[in-house]
Amino acid sequence: MDFNKLNYDMKKNKNIIVNKINYMTEDKRSIRIKSAVIRFKRGLSVVLASAMLLSFLSGCGTKEESTESTANKQELITVGFSQLGAESDWRVANTESIKNSLTRQNGFELMFDDAQQKQDKQLLAIRNFTQQEVDCIVLAPVMETGWDTVLQEAKDAEIPVIVVDRQVKVTDTALVTAWIGSDFSKEAKIACEWLKSYTEAKGIKPEELNIVDIQGTLGATAQIGRSNGLMESCGKNGWNLIAQVPADYTQAKGKEVMQNLLADHDDINVVYCENDNEAIGAIEAIEEAGKKAGTDIQNGEILIISFDAAHSGLSKVLEGKIALDVECNPLQGEELERIVKAVHEGTEYNKYTYVKEKAFALDDTVTTVKLDDEEYEITILDQNLLDRREY
Repeated sequence: MDFNKLNYDMKKNKNIIVNKINYMTEDKRSIRIKSAVIRFKRGLSVVLASAMLLSFLSGCGTKEESTESTANKQELITVGFSQLGAESDWRVANTESIKNSLTRQNGFELMFDDAQQKQDKQLLAIRNFTQQEVDCIVLAPVMETGWDTVLQEAKDAEIPVIVVDRQVKVTDTALVTAWIGSDFSKEAKIACEWLKSYTEAKGIKPEELNIVDIQGTLGATAQIGRSNGLMESCGKNGWNLIAQVPADYTQAKGKEVMQNLLADHDDINVVYCENDNEAIGAIEAIEEAGKKAGTDIQNGEILIISFDAAHSGLSKVLEGKIALDVECNPLQGEELERIVKAVHEGTEYNKYTYVKEKAFALDDTVTTVKLDDEEYEITILDQNLLDRREY
């Protein structure tokens, strides 16, 4: 730092201000004005001296320290993360998993945006990330369609886009660098195969099943996979699918939808909820209507199937109110961290990654289901398993 030049500049600025003040005082309109001016001059000298001292102190750090600080900042991988919202326990756990992995300690600078379940907010967030030239964009999309233009803008800016949880449908698959999430169609098949095996074991005929589907947000990948899986199984097994109504994965809407369904249909004995929060809302409506959620269909109980297997949902399994809860694993942060680093460093990674998941029941009537000649275990839930649950 050139302190001679700094001292010269400070004195020059002081002289300019003082000369202006002197000119003002020549008016001699008031002795009080002159007195105030003198006090101002003295204060100005103190301020300028303090400024010089602060400038000196700020320059006392070594060039090595300054360079090191800049280098550390440049080493961080900047990630813009557009999360669709916080509509469920699953979503909150998913957000926390990603935030806990993409930390500064792990080499990331994370920019987080909550879209509050509105696609237009996600489109705006992605454009902002692109303009800020982040190293990578992570997107948890509200729905599958409507992403071509904004993702093309990111691609033109040479910013990779990694999609988590739900998928996107784009005309050019190269717009998506990688995807991490669940096989929602498989989740549905496991749930329906369990229901088939369970009712057969209990001697319940297919035509005796009257099912309602409380759907997730229409157009979301999870909703599409779970709804279609149920419809296919109903057609194949001869089950009665009475109604399909969306509840946007929320507890309040799940309760409202179930209240309406109970008012319109008095023969419902199976409720297929597309996430835990909807299932909890449905249970509230069932109990308020004087009915019971359980597995004993033949004695008037209403059997509930759910998805997510979050702690809140599994608590209802342990209470016997949810018959089967198929896991949708939200803990995707570590896998995302690995892939973002691989993309950034130009090393090998999988374009599609499915997270590991289980299915939980309290009743041990069915312990395995078979899909395409492959068996899947049904985990019998107990308190120890629930206590160890991470989300």
